[in-house]
Amino acid sequence: MICTSIAEEGLEACLKALDSLEFAEVRLDKTKLSEKEVVQIFSTSKKLIATYREGDEQEIREKTLMLAIDSGASMVDIELESTEEYRKKIIAKAREKNCEVIISYHNYEQTPSRNELEKIIEQCFEKGADIAKIACKVNSEKDNARLLGLLDCEKKLVVIGMGRLGRVTRILGPLLGSKFTFASAGTGKETAEGQLSKKEMEEILEVLKND
Repeated sequence: MICTSIAEEGLEACLKALDSLEFAEVRLDKTKLSEKEVVQIFSTSKKLIATYREGDEQEIREKTLMLAIDSGASMVDIELESTEEYRKKIIAKAREKNCEVIISYHNYEQTPSRNELEKIIEQCFEKGADIAKIACKVNSEKDNARLLGLLDCEKKLVVIGMGRLGRVTRILGPLLGSKFTFASAGTGKETAEGQLSKKEMEEILEVLKND
């Protein structure tokens, strides 16, 4: 399953980007939407992940995510390193609204050891995750193997290797058990290093499935 990450600025651009999509991540830290516009975006019948990755004060991030959940977000992404108070408030709202919780871990420098990654996954679920997302910078082929090897379990995971070398994980992840993978809306609209476009992902996955 492909989740398209949307980071277009403004309501009109966001709606246009979402028009042909059924499953997308809305990067609320980049879209610059007003409260009314957040409600409008998440009130659609589409399957949307509410993500507020960076910038702004915790109070603003919390208020925006709570609004997105109240308005119909299917999933909410909370960083593993978030404060306990922030995390618990958002999870409580998510449970109230039947919104799945993604607890995410990002390492923009390297891929930790298998042992460390397994501990991180356990932490994600201990902190209330329905799905644990692991996204790490890939610096070698062995990093790819380590990340994809995490999928050999019964837990609900999203595993992603960041960077050009990590693109193989974005393709093979969903074929090996990752709940979904992320793609950009188009070339030049990437929200993470190494991200392929939705069109590229669909073409590659179609070939692999039919081979």
